[in-house]
Amino acid sequence: MTDALLVLEDGRTFRGEAYGAIGETLGEAVFSTGMTGYQETLTDPSYHRQVVIQTAPHIGNTGMNDDDPESRRIWVSGYVVRDPARVPSSWRSQRSLDDDLAAQGIVGISGVDTRALTRHLRERGAMRVGVSSVDADPQALLQRVLSSPGMEGADLAREVTTPETYVVPAEGDKRFVVAAMDLGIKASTPRNLAAAGCEVHVLPATATADDLLAVDPDGVFFSNGPGDPATADYAVDAVRGVLDSGRPIFGICFGNQILGRAFGFGTYKLKFGHRGVNQPVQDRRTGQVAVTSHNHGFAVDAPLDRVSETPYGRVEVSHVDLNDNVVEGLRCLDRPVFSVQYHPEAAPGPHDAHGLFAQFAELMEANK
Repeated sequence: MTDALLVLEDGRTFRGEAYGAIGETLGEAVFSTGMTGYQETLTDPSYHRQVVIQTAPHIGNTGMNDDDPESRRIWVSGYVVRDPARVPSSWRSQRSLDDDLAAQGIVGISGVDTRALTRHLRERGAMRVGVSSVDADPQALLQRVLSSPGMEGADLAREVTTPETYVVPAEGDKRFVVAAMDLGIKASTPRNLAAAGCEVHVLPATATADDLLAVDPDGVFFSNGPGDPATADYAVDAVRGVLDSGRPIFGICFGNQILGRAFGFGTYKLKFGHRGVNQPVQDRRTGQVAVTSHNHGFAVDAPLDRVSETPYGRVEVSHVDLNDNVVEGLRCLDRPVFSVQYHPEAAPGPHDAHGLFAQFAELMEANK
């Protein structure tokens, strides 16, 4: 086996064995708490330029297949696991995880004490990291880590978006037309909208409000995606144009942050973010708690204790994370507009939030 090295920007060093491609990679070190669903995690565009540490010790047990990817490629910059499966065991498996990582040039490391690494990030916060299986000198790798860009100020949605518009047809009878801005969309999202009777027109992140409205949509969707929402003024302008049109809007994750900015709220970077499939989120109106799937390192800075007056009417924080009171959703009281910070398509994750797609359909029906 080839030795590999992991160095965090504060100098903490871990040694292990190469996993996936041989080489070197830099990115932001983040941990994901899901015990399953690694294929969906790896192919989620929201993880672009991040080195993902899996807290579950055994990864790769079910191999890889052609049915579960959430996009056209693996997007993580690097991958860190403790105990990779030697042989995948699933009737759905078509090849090993290691083979896919190597084929797509994803540099990883195995044999790492991921519990210690996760505790370190939990205490110190997400930070830049380097993983190398070609240079065993930690000081040299540390210097390259310190010279690499951080996630704050990173405009990444335009790097992962579709290059051209495509259409996902409705399942069964077409009830609605939805224009969806791809800020890093996962394949499961248009499928869930299609299952609700929506013909989904997926447009690039650079689409303007005029482009979105040219579809003559019954509603407009703003997707998840990577990077710092403070950089995405182009998407904020598009949201404001759609708000001016009065069309129903549904946003998730990065889309929630962009909608928050359009309302006039700020955004900020979380210490270590929310990633995984076990985040408890409470609907403040009903008191109901859903276990939800997350992947975000930034959040909306909106007041929890009052309704805010914005240029587009009154807006309230609709959902909060019960672990830390981070804003997990927004609702406009004067327009058919809402958003959540988590992933209702559950890819991977629990299905508690699937009803949000039906809620969007109800909004569109009421505003036809």
